Amino acid sequence: MASKRAQGEFDNTEKRKRKKKRSEETAELCADVEDEHVKRAMKEAWSSRTHYSHGDLELDCHPFPHCIIRNFLRSETFVENLQRELLELNFHEKSNDMYKFKQSDDLKKRREPHIARLRAALFGRFRPWLGEVLGVELEPTVDISCAKYEYTDVLLCHDDELEGRRVAFILYLVPPWQSCDGGTLDLYTTDNNFQPQSIVKSLVPSWNTLILFEVSPISFHQVSEVLSQDKCRLSLSGWFHGPSLERPPRYIEPPIPKSPHLPRDETMLLEWINPLYLDISYQEKIQVEFEDSSEIQLKDFLKEEKFREVSEALQQAQIQWKKRGPPNKRCYEVACLDTLPLCVSACWELLRSEAFFLLLSNFTGLCLHYLCPTDDEDEEKERQEEGEVAGSSTESSANASVKKEPSTPVCCGEVRRWSHGSYTLLHDGEAARAEYALDLVLPFGCTDWQPEFGGFTCYVANEEDEELLTVYPEDNSLALVYRDKETLKFAKHVNHKCSSAGSPTCQEFYDFSFVYYE
Repeated sequence: MASKRAQGEFDNTEKRKRKKKRSEETAELCADVEDEHVKRAMKEAWSSRTHYSHGDLELDCHPFPHCIIRNFLRSETFVENLQRELLELNFHEKSNDMYKFKQSDDLKKRREPHIARLRAALFGRFRPWLGEVLGVELEPTVDISCAKYEYTDVLLCHDDELEGRRVAFILYLVPPWQSCDGGTLDLYTTDNNFQPQSIVKSLVPSWNTLILFEVSPISFHQVSEVLSQDKCRLSLSGWFHGPSLERPPRYIEPPIPKSPHLPRDETMLLEWINPLYLDISYQEKIQVEFEDSSEIQLKDFLKEEKFREVSEALQQAQIQWKKRGPPNKRCYEVACLDTLPLCVSACWELLRSEAFFLLLSNFTGLCLHYLCPTDDEDEEKERQEEGEVAGSSTESSANASVKKEPSTPVCCGEVRRWSHGSYTLLHDGEAARAEYALDLVLPFGCTDWQPEFGGFTCYVANEEDEELLTVYPEDNSLALVYRDKETLKFAKHVNHKCSSAGSPTCQEFYDFSFVYYE
């Protein structure tokens, strides 16, 4: 028994030694980072915006300066244990207009040994090295978290700009990865207005590789959608903080031209629209419902034969489609109006016609036609009725004489095509120039479209996470939404599921999108 006990003690001692040895592993950085000659050469190359490469380290300045350090951590065992600790963290689903992925809590106070030692190495030894290369003093601020991107997860085009951020970094801890798996770090060129144009470089994630770049007015990038169904794109990312680079004034897009109605009478309505919606009593019911909720969906809106005709025509090769950007704001296709088939042009005219403006007024109670009574007129009528009862019609007449001149209702619109990769984003300019408006969307060709594909429109309260309304594309269902100046909208990124093997046949859909202003 004594000998067995001694053997057990020996085994426990060995286990303690191995555990201690594992916990004492340090986050040693690759030799190139420790090399003074390499550091001086890097500093000169970064300053002059020239290419530099040495061993596992590479600096490329197109389309903006970014550095790739392969085998960033010397110990393979350390990296494996770091990956294990990260995968044991709690992750939270993150989803909005710009992204969908899972993220850990902030790691600046985590005590897991490998996470803590990597954090110390990055913001301890590596930070001064990076500061010397850039020629700036980086702050000791710790900003780091872990992200998991899985099938259809994505982070769309942005520049990382936020007060205090100077250098972004990503450390990849991925299985063997190829460009066909998606999840690449895509870098964009920019135009003369510092707006992103097109992807010119895609960096494929690689095990134990660190990528970093300066946050600047041109540092537009994205994480492309992950297409692999069985791989996890695990990474550590964050920012080194320091004095921000000078940023030019934000570019303001020219406003979309707005037009008054076309002189078309109710004949068009009788030809195109389901007779149910032309019934005055039914219009009154619609208005009551709309005024109660500020939104409504009118199913089977067009006559069946007209809807079918337009649906088929939208797929014709004669239509020229043009991609609409820039990608930090939107990405979808718009039809060139002069290439539309006759029936599509007729539907376009319908939605811009004088008769349709009046119909929308009847549906919503908004003043979109001169025959529709304004709020001022309703109030004046009430005052006159009250005045007659009180015998004081003189005051009402005086009020009527100062009635303001009505404005001309206008609209703007597009014929759009939505397919894999299409989206719209919320952006600063939209909030600053928001107006009271009536949105109209009439979809075509989305019979088999599933909500999980994306492409639906979300309405949100400005500067809040609160989602107010989601409108899903539905064939021949006219969606009307009235939004105030504090309500913004975006179309969710259309993901790979819409075109993947085994999905329904629907891989794209179309819509007429209009905005009407009183």
